[in-house]
Formats: sequence, structure tokens, C-alpha cells
Amino acid sequence: MATFTIVPSFSASESSKPRVNTFKAGDGYEQRITFGLRTDPKEWRLQFTNRTDTERNTILAFFETEKGAGSFDWTPPRGSAGKWVCQEWNLEMVSCNFNTITATFRQVFEA
Repeated sequence: MATFTIVPSFSASESSKPRVNTFKAGDGYEQRITFGLRTDPKEWRLQFTNRTDTERNTILAFFETEKGAGSFDWTPPRGSAGKWVCQEWNLEMVSCNFNTITATFRQVFEA
């Protein structure tokens, strides 16, 4: 399994959307229960700013090799190592050797 080791720039943002099943009764009563074993997967929106053309090519080659389907190991800025997928990234080429890549890493749980 591949490991993504390139350090992102700041700012980086973490999102959480816990898996919760909700039952709403007609009288306004509501009950909530977490769903599944891994109930709070994380998502990180990352930036890789002011990167050289070589760094840009390395980052993009990694994403393109995984093609949005392959998972990889990564340790987020706040947290512990886990499995992630990157199904969305964007490249902004400002000038020669001045590139910005934004990417979204989504935590996955697999064997």
C-alpha cells in the first residue's frame, strides 16, 4: 500500500460528519443512534502551496496513480495514521515553479 508523505501547507481544514440514524415520532420526540462501527470518519481539505514544478508533478503523479479508488496511508496534522482516498484535487499553475494544489482526503476503513 502506498504512503503519502508530502507535508501540506497551512491552512488545512478537517470536517466531521458522524453517522447517525434518527427516528422522529409524530409528537416531536426524537431518538438518535450512531450507525456502524466507525461512526466518525474525517475529511481533510488540504493545500500544497508554492510548490515547484517537480513537487507538483510528484503530488499529481501520486493522485493519478491511485485514480481516486486506491487507498493510501497518511497521517493527518491532527490525529493518527489511517487509510485515506483522494477523489478530488485541483491544480492552479500561477507561474513557472509556483503551483498550488488543493485536495480532499476522505478517511476510509478497510481490511
